[in-house]
Amino acid sequence: MEEYIVDVTAQNAQQVLIEESMKRPVVVDVWADWCEPCKQLMPVLEKLANEYAGQFLLAKLNADTEQALAGQLGVRSLPTVMVLKEGQPVDGFAGAQPEQQIREMLDKYLPKPWDIKLQQAQQMVADGQLDEALPILRQAYSESDERADIAKQYAAVLLEKNRAKDAEEILGKILMADQDADYQQLMAQLELKLQAADSPEIRALQDAVTANPGDYESTYKLAVQLTQSERHEEALEMLLNILRSDMGFADGAAKQAYLDIVKALGAGDPVATRYQRKLMTLMF
Repeated sequence: MEEYIVDVTAQNAQQVLIEESMKRPVVVDVWADWCEPCKQLMPVLEKLANEYAGQFLLAKLNADTEQALAGQLGVRSLPTVMVLKEGQPVDGFAGAQPEQQIREMLDKYLPKPWDIKLQQAQQMVADGQLDEALPILRQAYSESDERADIAKQYAAVLLEKNRAKDAEEILGKILMADQDADYQQLMAQLELKLQAADSPEIRALQDAVTANPGDYESTYKLAVQLTQSERHEEALEMLLNILRSDMGFADGAAKQAYLDIVKALGAGDPVATRYQRKLMTLMF
């Protein structure tokens, strides 16, 4: 059932009030043609049903045509609104109420925006769409005030993308109380990724740059190698170091590589945003 709003009758009551309330909250609006407050309330409920786009089902019950059903629900006055979850009434009110009060009631039973984003991202991950899942997980992580279960999902995708340093930062914020078996598994993966990220080529170039920090040719090659290992922040820092001294290094190749990494990270990525700002500061 994809509708946001349905009329309840004796024929569909089992499906609407019981079966559907097992999947999502059902808001029952009991009304009648002769009831003036009902006419004020119904457009507000319909507006909210459309706005929430199926997060709850608005079930309209005409008390005149469905007297037996209204009686079974224990309705004593009109309008009466009930919230059903898993076949049981969990909340409600009698009489017309202001929109804000109805929103506050609904918010207690509806998934939070970050939970919806988490579900979307999980589906994308299941479908192998890791690049699409990352920005959504980042938003969910931020909006949920860095909730631990979302942090772990976010870190898992970062590790899949070989962004070990970014994953390390996220995992480092998880409190002791939330360091469960999933966390330990992610930490073990992180350790392996960090070890694997140091290839012999990277180590040799790091030694060359350490020995001669002004060797921009080696610095540039190291940045390219780091990018290929998805160590974007380190690569950007290396390239920024070159651009501070020579904006046109290697016929603009260093600047182009820098811009390509920022673009690949995607809009809204905190690393991309930070290094975009640093380049703008350098240029202007």
